[in-house]
Parts: sequence; structure tokens; C-alpha cells
Amino acid sequence: MKVKKLLATLLVGAMTLSMVACGSDGSDSGSALEGDNVDSATVGNADAEKLVVWTLAKDLQTFAEKYAETHDVQIETVVIEPADYATKVQTALNGGQTTPDIIVGEPQMLEDFYDAGYFEDLNQAPYNAQDYADQIVDYVWEVGQDSDGIQRAISYQITPAGMYYRRDIAEKVFGTDDPEEIGKLFADYNTLLDTAKTLKDAGYRIFASDAEMSYFSGDSAWVVDGKLNVAQARKDYMDLVIDLYKNDYTAYANQWSTPWYQAMAGEVPILTADIQNYADDSVNVWDADAFEEATKDLDKTEVFAFGLPSWGVLTLRDNVGETSGKWGVCSGPAYGFGGGTFIGISAYSEHKDLAWDFLKWVTLDEETAEWWIEKSEGDTVSLISVLEKHKDDENPVYGNQKLYAFWQEQAAGIDYSKVTRYDKIINDAWGNAISNIKTGAMSKEDAINEFYDLVESTYPEIEVVRE
Repeated sequence: MKVKKLLATLLVGAMTLSMVACGSDGSDSGSALEGDNVDSATVGNADAEKLVVWTLAKDLQTFAEKYAETHDVQIETVVIEPADYATKVQTALNGGQTTPDIIVGEPQMLEDFYDAGYFEDLNQAPYNAQDYADQIVDYVWEVGQDSDGIQRAISYQITPAGMYYRRDIAEKVFGTDDPEEIGKLFADYNTLLDTAKTLKDAGYRIFASDAEMSYFSGDSAWVVDGKLNVAQARKDYMDLVIDLYKNDYTAYANQWSTPWYQAMAGEVPILTADIQNYADDSVNVWDADAFEEATKDLDKTEVFAFGLPSWGVLTLRDNVGETSGKWGVCSGPAYGFGGGTFIGISAYSEHKDLAWDFLKWVTLDEETAEWWIEKSEGDTVSLISVLEKHKDDENPVYGNQKLYAFWQEQAAGIDYSKVTRYDKIINDAWGNAISNIKTGAMSKEDAINEFYDLVESTYPEIEVVRE
């Protein structure tokens, strides 16, 4: 049984940015993107004013369907693959195209989008977005501002990170499943390694993969005053991942692969380092049936925890199976967050009044937020009044824990000033260095020097001081 090398295909697809030939008259955004890694849907009154939305995820299609039920409008929502999204927006708006009317961005995209002038100034009349500043969780509001403090985008959700852990394993190994007490087991990297050893000695593994701390590794800015900043926290994270790997503290799964998801439901094979790094091609970790057959004779374990943003509540809900009700969520070693869809109005739109009405309805309307909590089955909204209303809601998958209160508390600790436009590429380069060191592919010195080389060649404007 040979692996199909799907990972390589996925990585190539994720890194390829396909250009799109968009017309500049804005007459039909759908035809300009048709069949080009997009999913387009149109709802509402075909004779009414048309709003065109370009987005990264299907959430806004769902919002558009609901909005069209009570508004005389036609909405075309175009979902574009994340790897292609930025390029398509740049191509369309640099060419002066008047559609889309609504554009979005993830945090790492936004600074470049703001500087390019793509997003409308929402502080000016008739929007007056500053009047709503105290209604949205602070860090989300800040993400939507450009370097001059002008509001350009708003999000309907918060995405702080937490540690999702098995309460039943916690009781057996540590004598408690209380989130505050379990949070102490993840308080810092040294304590986390002690926790990992204790779990391994008891027959468990702390994580399915060694990437579970990635959302908590950014407690410093990569670039400060134009200089690359490899803070001690980054070096400590590197050492942590290497220690997790070399001491067999994980199940050697890859994030988002079949065994990683299976670990949420219970017993999972302990993979070898060769399998994790595709040196052994006998196991296809992307094919559930093939994986089960190929790993039937391997030792098994159960996994204690996963590190994920608040949307992980939905990921686990759909994969925990018979372990439903046996989970809890606690804080990690630092405050962190991951993802989030930030919505703004294209500066080139000819339907800005309608776009603003839709944007307000999605992000600032309490009835919409209430509907979205129910429709999404647990997404964590950014509207403070609705979070407060639901702070005592108990989630049965997580031992009836009050998760909305927990996520609001975690969000309060997020320092967005540590996020820069360079983070995605630099984070990936640092991750590659860690992988090369832990697997023995490169020495630590060589891997870090290769990291410095990549940063210098990719961002010549950043001063790199090699330590």
C-alpha cells in the first residue's frame, strides 16, 4: 500500500496564487471568476439592487441567505480559496473594478489591504463606526483599524485560543478535571514538559501532534522597529517542540490528518517519526480506511489535549464521538488567537450604503448574533452584549462548562500589537527550521541560519541581526 503523496499536492495548492483576469467595468463579478477556484451563490430579488460579496469562507453565504429573507436585495456571494484570495482582490481593485462591494480579510492580510486603500474609511459619515467601538470585543475592534486608527473592518466573531483536554484522563492522572487546575499544567513550557512526562508514564500522550502550541507561540512581535525580533519565547517554543518530538510525548500525528481527528474520539495508533515525515510511505494518513488497515498492529494510546482557537469547539464537537461530554477547556501558556473573518466595504464600490447596511447587520445587530450562535451551533460572536447574555450557557460536549464566559476572558488578554504583516511567512519559516532540527535533517545552527537567509531574501526592508 503506497501513500498517494497528498500532502505535497495540498502544500503546492496552498502556495500557488492563481491570477484572475477581471474586467474593470465591474458589470459582472460572477462571470469574471467563474470556474476559477470559487464557489458563487446568488440569493434574493433578481430585480433589486445587487450587492457582491467576496469572502474566504462560506459563513457569509449563510449570512446573505438570512439577510435576503427580510431585505429587498440581490446578493451574490463568491467564496474564493484562501491561497488565491489576496491576489484576486489585488487584481480586481488595482484595476479599478467596482465589484466586489464587500471584501474581507484575515488578520495577516489586513495591514497590506489597508495600506493599499482597498477598504473604505468607516469612521467618516454616513458610517460613523466609532459610535460602535464599545460594542465589540476590544482586540477585534483593534484588528479592524489601520495604522492611523481609522476603522476599516469589523468581525462577527472572536477566536482566542485555549487548551481542549479530556476530563476523564485528567481525573485519572491528576486527580482533578477543574479547568483552573488543569490550566496550571500548561502554565509554561517547562511545566508542560513535566505534564507530558507524567501522562506518558501513565500510558497516554499529551498531544496528537507536536504543533498544538503554535497558537501560543507568538507572545512577541516578529518585527520591532524594522528589525527581526527572535525573542526568547520563540527560542523556547523551538526547544519545546523538539523535546516533545524526541521524547515521544505525542502520537506523532500531523495536524488535520486522519489520526489527528481520530485522537479526538479515543484510542489512536502511536505513529513513528518516519511516518510523520513521510519517509515511510506505507501509511496514508489522509485516507481513513487505508490508515486503519496499515496501523492495526501499532501500539495505541489516548491523547490528552489539543490547542485550538475558539472555533475548535465546533471541530471537536463534530469528531469526539463517544468522548462527548468528557472534554474541558482551559488557558494555555500565553494568550493567543487564530483566524477570524474581518469584513469591510470596498473603496471602489458603487453600492456603499447597501454594503454598510449588510455589514452592520452581520456584525453589530444583536438579533443577528443570537441567530448566528444557534445557526453555527456554537461560534463565539464578537458582540459584547450577546456574549454577556450567554455567559452562563453550559456546553454539554465540554462537561457543561460555560464557554462563552471563558472565551471572553481569554480575548481580553490578547495584545494585537504583537501581530505584523510579516507573520505568516516568518512563522512558516521558523516552523520549517524547527522541523529540520527535530528530525535531524539539519543542525540547529544551520536551520536557524537558513531561517535568517529566507527572511533577508523575502523582506529586504527588515534588518536581520544574526545571534
